[in-house]
Amino acid sequence: MAPKQIRVMVLNDMEKLDRTLFRLDQGFELQFRLGPTLQGKHVHVYTNYPAEGELFERHKFHALDWINPTGRQDDSDKFCILDLKISGSYQYYFGHGDEEKSGGGYIVVDPVLRVGADNHILPLDCISIQTYLSKCLGPLDEWLDRLRVAKETGYNMIHFTPLQMLGESRSCYSLADQLELNPDFSPAGQAYNWTDVGNLVEKMKNEWNMLCITDVVYNHTAANSKWIEKHPECGYNLVNSPHLKPAWVLDRALWHVTCAIADGKYKDRGLPALIQDHQHLHAIRGVLWQDVFPRIKLWEFFQVKVEPAVEQFRALLQSGAKPGRSKTDGKQQLKIIQDPQYRRFGNTVDMDSALETFVPHGSSPGAIEDCCNWLRRRLDELNNEQFHEIKHHQEQATNCIDGTVSYERLADHGPKLGPVTRKHPLVTRYFTFPFEEATLEQDLELMNQPEKSCHFLAHNGWVMADDPLRNFAEPGSNVYIRRELICWGDSVKLRYGNRPEDCPYLWAHMQKYTEITAKHFVGVRLDNCHSTPLHVAEFMLDAARKLRPDLYVVAELFTGSEELDNVFVTRLGISSLIREAMSAGDSHEEGRLVYRYGGEPVGAFLQPSLRPLVPSIAHAMFLDITHDNECPIQIRSVYDSLPSSAIVSMACCATGSTRGYDELVPHQISVVSEERFYSKWNPQAKPSSPDEVNLQSGIIGGKLALNRLHQELAAKGFNQVFVDQVDEDIVAVTRHCPSTHQSVVAVCRTAFKNPKHHRYTDEVPPMCIPGKIEEVVLEARTVERQAGSYKKDERSINGMPEYTVEIKEHIQMKDSKVVRQAGVTSRGPSEYVQEIVFEQLTPGSVIAFRVSLDPKSQELVGVLRNHLIQFNPLYKAGSLSDPNTPDILKSTLTQIMSKMTLADMNILLFRCDEEEKEDGGGCYNIPGWTALKYGGLQGLLSVMADIRPKNDLGHPFCDNLRQGDWMIDYVSNRLMMRGGTLAEVGQWFQAMFTYLKHIPRYLIPCYFDAILVGAYTTALDATFKQMSSFVQNGSSFVKLLALGSVQMCGVGRFPALPPLSPALTDVPYRVNEITKQKEQCCVSLAAGLPHFSAGIFRCWGRDTFIALRGLMLVTGRHLEARNIILGFAGTLRHGLIPNLLGEGVGARFNCRDAVWWWLQCIQDYCTMVPNGNDILQCPVSRMYPTDDSKPLPPGTVDQLLYEVIHEAMERHMQGIEFRERNAGPQIDRNMRDEGFNIVAKVNPDTGFVYGGNRFNCGTWMDKMGESERARNKGIPATPRDGSAVEIVGLCKSTLRWLVELHKQGLFPYNTVTIHKDGKQLSVSYEEWDRKIQENFEKMFYVSHDLNDPNEKHPELVHKRGIYKDSYGASSPWCDYQLRPNFTIAMVVAPELFTVEHAWEALNVTEEKLLGPLGMKTLDPDDMVYCGVYDNSLDNDSYNLARGFNYHQGPEWLWPIGYFLRAKIYFAKKLGKETYDKTVYLVKNVLSRHYVHMERSSWKGLPELTNENGQFCPFSCETQAWSLAAVLEVLHDL
Repeated sequence: MAPKQIRVMVLNDMEKLDRTLFRLDQGFELQFRLGPTLQGKHVHVYTNYPAEGELFERHKFHALDWINPTGRQDDSDKFCILDLKISGSYQYYFGHGDEEKSGGGYIVVDPVLRVGADNHILPLDCISIQTYLSKCLGPLDEWLDRLRVAKETGYNMIHFTPLQMLGESRSCYSLADQLELNPDFSPAGQAYNWTDVGNLVEKMKNEWNMLCITDVVYNHTAANSKWIEKHPECGYNLVNSPHLKPAWVLDRALWHVTCAIADGKYKDRGLPALIQDHQHLHAIRGVLWQDVFPRIKLWEFFQVKVEPAVEQFRALLQSGAKPGRSKTDGKQQLKIIQDPQYRRFGNTVDMDSALETFVPHGSSPGAIEDCCNWLRRRLDELNNEQFHEIKHHQEQATNCIDGTVSYERLADHGPKLGPVTRKHPLVTRYFTFPFEEATLEQDLELMNQPEKSCHFLAHNGWVMADDPLRNFAEPGSNVYIRRELICWGDSVKLRYGNRPEDCPYLWAHMQKYTEITAKHFVGVRLDNCHSTPLHVAEFMLDAARKLRPDLYVVAELFTGSEELDNVFVTRLGISSLIREAMSAGDSHEEGRLVYRYGGEPVGAFLQPSLRPLVPSIAHAMFLDITHDNECPIQIRSVYDSLPSSAIVSMACCATGSTRGYDELVPHQISVVSEERFYSKWNPQAKPSSPDEVNLQSGIIGGKLALNRLHQELAAKGFNQVFVDQVDEDIVAVTRHCPSTHQSVVAVCRTAFKNPKHHRYTDEVPPMCIPGKIEEVVLEARTVERQAGSYKKDERSINGMPEYTVEIKEHIQMKDSKVVRQAGVTSRGPSEYVQEIVFEQLTPGSVIAFRVSLDPKSQELVGVLRNHLIQFNPLYKAGSLSDPNTPDILKSTLTQIMSKMTLADMNILLFRCDEEEKEDGGGCYNIPGWTALKYGGLQGLLSVMADIRPKNDLGHPFCDNLRQGDWMIDYVSNRLMMRGGTLAEVGQWFQAMFTYLKHIPRYLIPCYFDAILVGAYTTALDATFKQMSSFVQNGSSFVKLLALGSVQMCGVGRFPALPPLSPALTDVPYRVNEITKQKEQCCVSLAAGLPHFSAGIFRCWGRDTFIALRGLMLVTGRHLEARNIILGFAGTLRHGLIPNLLGEGVGARFNCRDAVWWWLQCIQDYCTMVPNGNDILQCPVSRMYPTDDSKPLPPGTVDQLLYEVIHEAMERHMQGIEFRERNAGPQIDRNMRDEGFNIVAKVNPDTGFVYGGNRFNCGTWMDKMGESERARNKGIPATPRDGSAVEIVGLCKSTLRWLVELHKQGLFPYNTVTIHKDGKQLSVSYEEWDRKIQENFEKMFYVSHDLNDPNEKHPELVHKRGIYKDSYGASSPWCDYQLRPNFTIAMVVAPELFTVEHAWEALNVTEEKLLGPLGMKTLDPDDMVYCGVYDNSLDNDSYNLARGFNYHQGPEWLWPIGYFLRAKIYFAKKLGKETYDKTVYLVKNVLSRHYVHMERSSWKGLPELTNENGQFCPFSCETQAWSLAAVLEVLHDL
């Protein structure tokens, strides 16, 4: 079973995609998912795709239900589904909150066409269509004889021009009655009807395997249609469209000019009836400007009669009238009202605007008179403006008339109409005039007689470069008065209005017409689609699809832009757009069209079955020639017909032609004037017979072979295309099948110029074709024969008998006349190439080869595909079993990987360059491009994820794969060096790559991708199986963050953790490669990649314990977490945990907070891990049992963990005060001497831990000044001495926990004992806990009370309702800075805060500090705030130089986790509404992290960003505590 195809449409707020085309097949599932701008909002998606069991109604929408497969922690996986089973165009839109529509678009589901008695499917790319002008088919009983030509030429679809009764002009598209079959199809004594046509169509479907479509024409009807005489309201006439009156007046005047010229009345003015030169054109201009325009005075239709208007105004002024303010909005602007009836001088003045604009200075007659004069002057000005406006229109009309006459009478490429007569007027009439000829004055009187003027109907036509979405006959358009319409004088434009009620007869009539068509034909061609009002076409196609759900809709659009094309394609559900090879000016362009209109590139990647829905271009129906365009024999040459057809047939889309092209009819078969019949099929026909054809006629024999080939390629899945411009005339098109790797290569030598008159070179460059040529599918060329020369027949549409096609099919290379030789060369071990030298590839010839891989490659690809089936069933096609399968491939990769640890996965998937270098390796570097981010699979997959969807096979990554095996060997060798299960995985890769290396190089990127994607997804599955149920059942986002645990936690070449006690069980060991001794190999946590990943800078106490809960406890890595906690416990000294670990031996005890984060992690371990309290009884090997002991080997002094905890607490209460060992530049080149003095104590009154001084920085905001030039060297930017808020919170959390443990009998101590002034004192944990509780809010909250007695420095307060960042800092103003640190205290010790104060403080923080990904580290209102971190900048700025502002504004990611967790905690206490709003905020913020991770080639979250989320080049690209903090938020949700 092929996997179900699922496409994902990500919805983004305010994204309107109604001009974007999304095409889907029936049977696909469409999922709507939320983009980052919508996550967390209550979004509703509506669609008019019918619900199960209902019929489609365009205006009936229903909401889709959301499915959230992983529950509720975030919206990254939430989706709603459309199961697409019905073809057509469907609309969707979505909204949230009060916004009903905040985005939307359309999807188009392609029809499924069925043919033959067995109703088998005809794929759209298999279509070969031929157009017939219906009127040239003769009586219905002769049709099959004429249509058989299409069947015998290999076409499988016929397009009939309209079969209805034609209008007077006999144009195929001017229909007199849309409901009546053309009576010409019924011979004397017969009356055929639509049923007879339907039976014939059905017979062709069942017996000939041919489908039929026909045109629908909605825009116009024939001018002599009987029904429009009865229903003139269906057209644009002077009653329902009075705005056309001025244009009609001009049209009549021009008709009278025609009559005058035809009657010789202008001869004496140099204007004879026969117009022959530019003098005559000049004379026409003279007549227009001297006689016509002054006589008809068009400007009067747009002017005001001044005096009556002034009199009306005077009367109002005299009566003291005031302007109606509601109507004028108090604006002083004179408004002229256009007369809706368009009478001469019919326009009037809006008197309210006149009264507002012209205000008299008093009520005296003089003042009123002045005011009237002002109005009179203004009206004269406005009338003058209208006069000039009409003059511009007249100038344009003159130019258009000039252009038309010039083309129709003078131009060589025009019709050369001859003398001006009433039959061939000077210019085509724009309106019908069904009355007797009279004078112009008498004609113009009819305009005011509605019973007559309703019959003056506007003709249809087209306007150059017009906006196709605008109706040029509606008010607001000046096309008719400016004579810009290229007019069809035989057709009347139809006026539908906006809905059926606006013109009931017309809508009903056209609906009946549509239903007749849909009943009998599988599809329709929308004639003149770009001028058909969209709402009309929508309505009619809806009616058609009710009768025939799988309606095939084709159209030709001339909008000039793909975006506008898409408006029609998406709204109407157009299945195929007609494209034409004749539009190409040379063979290169013709080849480009083949590439553009279909197929993937050769060697394209296999796309996953679940993937994003991407915009597509409309499916093409690519024709060598359409029926309404000039004949290619006249424009190019007769010899080009065959090669250009071959190029078209090789396109991976629907293709086709027009009847007459294959017979080489040397002129355009006119849709208007052609009345002869097509020739019939007769296998025995003589070449000279004009009314019969067979396979020897024209290029019919060649076309049959090409049509068969086109259909075979599409049916057998040759959906990859490569177009090669061999030289200026030769185009080679390759179609490739991605499962069998067979190709067909067609080499076509075009002949745009006739070889008889144009010198073509005899030198044809040789061609190299990779693989083994199995056969020549066909070789053909156009040749001359003795059959008389072409003479246009009177009765039949005949072609040129003097040409035929010489063709051979399915021959071996040795029998070819076109190819001289085909030598076999091999390029490298796996490249098998045949070089072809051409003998007779003359202009007009075509040769097509069927090519396979060479037998060895074919076998290896088959075996490789067989081994790939474990990852994707699509590889079954073309797979072969391998009798000699290597042992390693006999197990599935899942079985091999199930034995790997998460530490192994760290090596398999990740490890940055610094980590790899520690082992003597490095990340793979692509020459001329860049190095990969990781040595493991993620490094490759991050790049491939960009390349794969775009099939960017020209990328340097793909080049590198094609050029050699370096990258392939890197992947397997890197793992095989490792030993253990990793080496097995390496052997598995090596075995798979053995096949890969021996297939053609152009296929290596796609199969390398397939192997790696399979291995990667298997590795992820194996990874998540070893994690907690929260991760296993979590969303994609949760899993992505959990991978951060694998990314950060690994075992390096040198152990980073100090050795654990030998008495501890379950500690991993390995044999050291160099010493051959057994050593511990515990996982350690890197702080961030790439800067903090290897060597001494990998492990930091603070970073480790801020990240440990999220990356190890939440993900279920309990044992590894235990080992890290105990490893650090062993390094406790002075009651502190080191920051820089340096394996314990090189540790620096210069931070005040790491010990509190360590204690918090032990608490989290005890509460989150099953039997977690057991850790308290684990042995800790003390490296420094006393402050001054040398580092002791493991096991020398062991203590239980709870004793170490108690020691840390007791030492703080006693007071920690020491000077760092080796103080001086050797351990810190920037620190001042005082900075090496470490202090950490507890305030006996408040219980707050305090410490530090202004020359050191003991918390996470630890930037030390480094610039001599700016004089900040040795000065910390943020000393945060005194009591830092998060340390007070962490201490409180620990005390609460220890008190509880003691009560449960799990912790033996309830007091700390200290010595003070020679006395021993005891302080209970409960008392210490109570002191903090009682004092925290008093000392840290900045209240709104201006006289708060607890406020020591009211003059320093600049924000109220917040919590201080510290208490008792040496620089008091630092206490009052707004920073995000208090949110940490809120999460670990929420009991310290009152709910209302906490909520207000969080809201201030949100407003001031929340950035896109992180939290600003300082209030932007602070004078030293700067949000851009640049560590390399050294200037005179004290606050910036050498990155001094590291924590003074840049947006750090990890605090956002604590901010959001605090919001969630307190929102729960404030009721449902607040909580729901908070969940929206949280989801919305986190969605940005999800997007960042998805796009990041590191698959991580950065340490920090610059202001407003901008990238910071000095930040780690992925940081442990950033990932952990975000994962913890999702865990809390």
